[in-house]
Amino acid sequence: MGKVKRIFIVTDLSYKPIKMYSDQMPKLAKGFIRLGHDVRIFSYGDALSQISPVKSHTLSTFFYKPRIDELLAVQLRNYHPDIVYISFASALNADTIVLARRAAPNAVFIGGDGDPWPKLQKNRIETAKELDILAATNDGQWLQDYRDAGIPLCVFMPNFCDPDVDHRYDVDRKWETDILWFGKLGHHADAGEMFRERLVKEMAKRSNCTLYGCCGRPKIGGMDCLYAISGARISVNVNAYGPVKFCHSNRLTRLLAGGTFAMAKMFPDANLLYEDGVHIKYFDEIDEFFELAAWYLKHDAERRKIADAGMEWVHREFNCLKIAQYYLDLVETGTYRAPWTQASS
Repeated sequence: MGKVKRIFIVTDLSYKPIKMYSDQMPKLAKGFIRLGHDVRIFSYGDALSQISPVKSHTLSTFFYKPRIDELLAVQLRNYHPDIVYISFASALNADTIVLARRAAPNAVFIGGDGDPWPKLQKNRIETAKELDILAATNDGQWLQDYRDAGIPLCVFMPNFCDPDVDHRYDVDRKWETDILWFGKLGHHADAGEMFRERLVKEMAKRSNCTLYGCCGRPKIGGMDCLYAISGARISVNVNAYGPVKFCHSNRLTRLLAGGTFAMAKMFPDANLLYEDGVHIKYFDEIDEFFELAAWYLKHDAERRKIADAGMEWVHREFNCLKIAQYYLDLVETGTYRAPWTQASS
């Protein structure tokens, strides 16, 4: 093995059960560690909460953020990282990165953005301009926004799974359902995108569909979410916004990794990630979804075949070790090779 790298991750860790297995940062850290490297995680928001005597996030940021930036700088000066991974904590901004770079002048600074509409995220573009590399979970207009801002290297990097926990479980009958949806009806940034809301509201009318997190239904998290995925014969994903290349919710990766038969609204170049009829089944219209779902519920062998292939594919090609290695390749060579990079080149 080559030189052991010191990798410092700056993020906002969440202790809410709903985020327990959806948070990508513990998985990425695990990937780096499994590859033989050392990782430290600095939870920016937690540090701010601990030092501030007020509950208001706005007031805490205004009065106490400089102290957290200095605390972060102290950590970096003592750790001497090779890589600093920035997961865009909510109060972190460009000033934070400038100070961090002074504290770790030899480190490569990488940002990972899994949010849509970066221009609408407070300070996101300006913060990213202080980085060496920006990785986003899309390869369309939102990544182009970063390229247009002059960031040296901008690349697509997909959501990923941890096969140790993101897999199919044997579950009690209470988790069994024909069709599963979990998540909000839509994204607050795009009130004009109504497809997801119309589909989910139609699902809510049907007795064989189970919903969480919308339409008056409770949210679900922790192991319960993994059990719900395992118990669903069909699970559904619809993006917050359709026409962006490679862009899809972390929900879809979790569904595929969890071994359920995943159906998703088609998005640009989706087949370069997950092949239609092999790993997943795509649809374009609401009526088409229900027709396909009815067919697969009656043809269980075909449904199981695709579900098994989807789980195996995501476990092999989208696991946290592979994605961690892709980040290391980016640092070393400025690029990485994956099935979707070769297919789209």
